[in-house]
Amino acid sequence: MAITFAGRISSIKASEIREILKITEQPNIISFAGGLPAPELFPVEEMKVVARKVLEEAGRQALQYTTTEGFTPLRQKIAQRMNAKFGTAVTHQKVLITSGSQQGLDFSGKILLNEGDVVLCESPTYLGAINAFMSYGPRFVEVPTDDRGMITEELERIIEKTERIKMAYVIPDFQNPTGRTWSADRREKFMEIIGRYEIPVIEDNPYGELRFEGQSLKSLKSLDTKGLVIFLGTFSKTFCPGYRIGWVAAEEEILEKYILVKQGADLQSSTIAQREIAVYMEMFDLDSHVREINSVYKARRDLAISTMEREFPGSLSFTRPEGGLFTWVELPSHINAREVLVKSLEREVAFVPGGSFYPNGGHENTFRLNYSNMPEDRLVEGLRRLGSILGEFMN
Repeated sequence: MAITFAGRISSIKASEIREILKITEQPNIISFAGGLPAPELFPVEEMKVVARKVLEEAGRQALQYTTTEGFTPLRQKIAQRMNAKFGTAVTHQKVLITSGSQQGLDFSGKILLNEGDVVLCESPTYLGAINAFMSYGPRFVEVPTDDRGMITEELERIIEKTERIKMAYVIPDFQNPTGRTWSADRREKFMEIIGRYEIPVIEDNPYGELRFEGQSLKSLKSLDTKGLVIFLGTFSKTFCPGYRIGWVAAEEEILEKYILVKQGADLQSSTIAQREIAVYMEMFDLDSHVREINSVYKARRDLAISTMEREFPGSLSFTRPEGGLFTWVELPSHINAREVLVKSLEREVAFVPGGSFYPNGGHENTFRLNYSNMPEDRLVEGLRRLGSILGEFMN
C-alpha cells in the first residue's frame, strides 16, 4: 500500500514488555515480565452487585455521555482520597478523569513538549512513559539514582548546564522498574530545586498505596507551593485495570489544557466505569481491599527475595522494595540480560531486560522482575530456574 505515514511514527517503538507478554501467553511460561496485578484479588462478586445497582438505579445516565472532566462524585472521592493518603489539598475541580494514567502521560507530552525539548527523568525510568513522550520529539536527560531515589546534587548540576528543560518525569513511590522509593529529604530537596528553576513535574503515582512496610511519605504534590506538580493516579493497581480509569490532578489553569486535549482524543472516559467505581467506593471498603492486596503482595515479595537470596549467585545485586510490584536486578557489567533472556525462555521463564528502561540506551546488565502476579509455587520454581541460568553465565 502506498501510504505515507507521519514522521513522528518512526520514533515510536513497540513496547518490549508487550512483545515479551505475547510469548508469556503460553501457559507453560513462568512470567516475571508484566506489571500485572493479581487477578484473583479483583472484587468480582462485589462488582456484580455494583453493576446491577448502577444499571437499575441510573442505567440511562450510566450508558450516556458524561462531561469531559468526568463523573463529579468520583472526582470528589478521588480528591478526598488523595488528601487523606498523599497529604495533598486537592478539590474535585482540580481532577480530570482519564482513560488510565497512561493517557495522562500521553496528554502531558502533547501539552508540554515541542521537538527538541528536554525531559528530565530518573535513570532508569518507566518504559511506557518513554514511549508516550517519544512521539513528541523530546530529548531525554537521565538523572542518576540510588536506593534513596533521584540524586539531587546530580539533578542541580544537570539543570545548570542543560538548555530547553521542559519538564521532569518521576515516580517517587515504588518506582517502575526498580521498586525504589525516594527518601523524605530527597523529596524536599527535589521540590526546592524544581521550585527555584520553575520546572513542571509529572508525578506518576500508580503504586503509592501499595506499601507493605515502613512509613508513608509525603507526595511531591503535597510539597508543591508553586503549582508545578501534575499528579497522575490510577485505579489499575489498587482496584481493576480493565476499567481503564485514572486521573490527572493539577492547578485549574493547567487542567484546562488537559481537558482540551481529552476532548480531541476521546471526549470522555467510560461513563459506566466511572459510575461503577464511585458506587463501589460508597458500598464497599476500598481501604480494606487495598490492605488485602498488600498482604498478598508482601508475602510474595518476601518469598521472592528469600528465594533470590538462596538461588541467585552472590555476585549480583537486587532491590528489596517496601511496596509496589517490582524488584530490580543488576548483573556484573560483562553479562547482557538480553542474552540471559534467550536462555531463560528456552527454560520457559520470562523477564524484561533492563536496557529498555534507559531512554538513551546502555545498562544491558540489568533486568526487572514482577512478583505480584505469580502463585507461590510458580514464583519459587521460576526463580530457581533463573538462578541456575544466571549461575551458568557467571561461571
